[in-house]
Amino acid sequence: MSKKVLVAYASRAGATAGVAEAIGKRLVEDGAHVDVHRVQDVDDLSPYGAAVIGSPIQAARWLPEALDFVWDHQAELTRIPCATFTVCMTLAMRKPEYQDAVRTWIQPVRELVKPVSEGLFAGVLDLAKVPSLADRLKFRISIAMGVWSEGDHRDWEAIRGWAGGLTALLRNQGLEPLSITTG
Repeated sequence: MSKKVLVAYASRAGATAGVAEAIGKRLVEDGAHVDVHRVQDVDDLSPYGAAVIGSPIQAARWLPEALDFVWDHQAELTRIPCATFTVCMTLAMRKPEYQDAVRTWIQPVRELVKPVSEGLFAGVLDLAKVPSLADRLKFRISIAMGVWSEGDHRDWEAIRGWAGGLTALLRNQGLEPLSITTG
């Protein structure tokens, strides 16, 4: 029986969940057997021969449940190929220093596992989904100043392209995917 690929993610407003689904679908198109689940729904990594773990950035770090997942499964994630992806509105800003900032924010993940690949993707800014009034006001000011624009900034071609690049890495591990399940 061949091992499956786990795509596990944390998400608050759904943007990262959408990225995880797209990654899973691309891996399936390339022949992988894939499960896509929220990190909270995964307890056992033994069925998996590889993992792709993702989180949005909030307050300059991965969500706590995503970091907890990597921490809790660190031993297993260092024995199998593990890739990570990060979704962050800061990546919609084109200045290199902003891109570099995001790379520093995911350093705690790198300290726990050594990803075979890292995907960095812009996210979605939907003020209606920002829970805090203070944060909504900050975003409104940033929008008015031209720092960000509201809307979906995910680059689906880049996401699919990155996921397609994972295929060769996973094939080198002898993984033979067949279907996708989601949860």
